[in-house]
Amino acid sequence: MPTTYTDLYFPVVLQVVLAAVIAAGMIGTSYILGKRVRNAAKDTPYECGIKPTGSARERFSVKFYLVAMLFIVFDMEAIFLYPWTVVYRELRLFAFVEMLLFIAFVLGGFFYIWKRGVLNWAQDTSEPEVEHVDAADPFVKPEVAAQQ
Repeated sequence: MPTTYTDLYFPVVLQVVLAAVIAAGMIGTSYILGKRVRNAAKDTPYECGIKPTGSARERFSVKFYLVAMLFIVFDMEAIFLYPWTVVYRELRLFAFVEMLLFIAFVLGGFFYIWKRGVLNWAQDTSEPEVEHVDAADPFVKPEVAAQQ
């Protein structure tokens, strides 16, 4: 067993230094040996073999960001599963119940966004469905209030 901080952290520091040296060596070698050819074809962005069209400032649907947040939620779930598996044998039933609650909350959120239609990309979102509109509401457009 390591007894001093030097013995304890030396392997970690050695690995960080070794990784930095290898990365710097690879970048330096490619800089020295690589060709430097500049032309129009190399300077254009690559988009799966298709010539780029339009502007980079194109607007995306809100559903794109909602699906991205959904992926983040499931990534967080995967991140929390690893430490849970490490301490599962020590915490036993408590850890099992806690993970059941965690997965229930995550699945609850998933079913909520599923029912809200976030995952339905084929649905036409140009006209939102309005069930009841209060004409006195200042945030309602007059056209929508007139339709009711």
